[in-house]
Amino acid sequence: MKTLLQQISACTLCKAHLNHDPRPIVSAHQKSKIVIIGQAPGSIVHRTGIPWDDKSGENLRRWMDIDSNTFYDASQIAIIPMGFCYPGKGKSGDLPPRKECAPQWHGPLLNKLTNVQLTLLIGQYAQRYYLPQARKLTLTTTVKQFKDYLPQFFVLPHPSPRNNIWMKKNEWFKQEVLPELKLVVKDILTC
Repeated sequence: MKTLLQQISACTLCKAHLNHDPRPIVSAHQKSKIVIIGQAPGSIVHRTGIPWDDKSGENLRRWMDIDSNTFYDASQIAIIPMGFCYPGKGKSGDLPPRKECAPQWHGPLLNKLTNVQLTLLIGQYAQRYYLPQARKLTLTTTVKQFKDYLPQFFVLPHPSPRNNIWMKKNEWFKQEVLPELKLVVKDILTC
């Protein structure tokens, strides 16, 4: 695992497509119990090198009902985004994750994780990649029917503050999905 993580940290596959130097952000341990597959690091994470080190990360930790120490304990939680490097800014937010990372690195990483009990698929990019046939027509419908993907996957919207409007339109998410997520996460991390 150590060698693989070193290879990933030295990766420059997407260099020609970035306006900055690549800085792959990933965290994993052979014993990780939960895998978080999100989009790509944002500008703050690119600067700090700490995954989910922003408001989205605060929201995600609150959704999971865990503290930062647990979240950043790689023997508990692996953080493997769809794109490992910050993709840059677009017209209405960050650009989509680069497409080079997942095909190149996800398989080798996931094959080294021998204790995974749950994978969180956060946002449409992770859900499209890992549920190409099984996801519903919209992210909202996919998340609403989250139980269809358990026990292997837990599907979630992105916890970005930009999604506050979505949260207000979909109160069922806080009432039905988050309590189940907290329960599943607690059960896995306490055994």
